[in-house]
Amino acid sequence: MIRARLAEAQLALMLLTRLPAGRLPDPAPRIGAAGWAFPLAGLAVGGGGALMLWAGAALGLPLPLAAGLAIAAMIALSGALHEDGLADLADGLWGGHTPARRLEIMRDSRIGSYGVLALILAVGLRWQALVWLAALDLRLASIALIGVAMTSRVAPVALLASLPPARAEGLGHAARDARPATVLVALALAVLPLAALLPLATLALMLTVQAFAVLALAGLVRQRLGGQTGDVLGAAQQLAELAGLLAICAMLAG
Repeated sequence: MIRARLAEAQLALMLLTRLPAGRLPDPAPRIGAAGWAFPLAGLAVGGGGALMLWAGAALGLPLPLAAGLAIAAMIALSGALHEDGLADLADGLWGGHTPARRLEIMRDSRIGSYGVLALILAVGLRWQALVWLAALDLRLASIALIGVAMTSRVAPVALLASLPPARAEGLGHAARDARPATVLVALALAVLPLAALLPLATLALMLTVQAFAVLALAGLVRQRLGGQTGDVLGAAQQLAELAGLLAICAMLAG
């Protein structure tokens, strides 16, 4: 049992990060079964970003530069996997008139204007939110960065468990066996440590805003694509991460 869980955590790191994770045992665990460990990948990515934020501040860099390096570190650690999904989904959703055409556009390796704008807005807003939080409290900014990196990676698991795959192949199809229990374990793994680090009202608002954002995306892709794909899963993580950071900022600004 323990060996199986460790293999699932290893698979989550291999899928969602560029960190060295060794070789999987044979037989390899199912992707859907490894969904509970997705927040652990978020911990690694968010932790790397927080370390870069502190390093930049310790070196005397202005906070905007330190925050920019933190976001860059997170993108590098994840291999821009989720950002790529966001760009592809933005191009597909608004670049085609039928589900089949939208899915075809999402397969295209070229990026369009919708994808470019989505990336600019997503990265820019995350950067500015982190700058504001770091100016308020560097420790709080680090906790928020790690927290949203973990909770946002519950979003792909939730969509895998609740939406059918839009294609008969690809990541969304391969991981379609995620279960509601897997979502609950992932959520608990992401949220319970934060309950001791963030005010409960702030944590509740963050989770509520993230949930509404992911639910809205789920309804949109069900209508326009017929289900989820790997790009949808990546976009869901990006949307949840941004929504979480903005919710924390709104709570503290109020």
